[in-house]
Amino acid sequence: VHLVESGGGLVQAGGSLRLSCHASGSIFSVFSPVDMEWYRQAPGKQREVVATITGDFSTTYADSVKGRFAISRDNSQKKVYLRMNSLKPDDTAVYFCNARGQQWGQGQGTQVTVSS
Repeated sequence: VHLVESGGGLVQAGGSLRLSCHASGSIFSVFSPVDMEWYRQAPGKQREVVATITGDFSTTYADSVKGRFAISRDNSQKKVYLRMNSLKPDDTAVYFCNARGQQWGQGQGTQVTVSS
């Protein structure tokens, strides 16, 4: 299984983006119980997990994005999404998805750049 992220881009502060992560090569029975997360990596900053969704659809968020970001999943498509609203320049980073506890191939991430 290999994770493929997409949906990043350049957006003005206050704008929105929706990121997608596809677990390529997975099947429903393998993907659906796995806890998935989005994390971001910005130059000079520590990696930050911004959102997590469990196999039973429970979600958690970092304080920095709470109320602005929403994580969701579509198990039939083997995808996880991150809806990002009210974007700020501090959200600028490369965003990755990760499958907790799994040895799945890591994607290249998707760049999100928020201009002020």
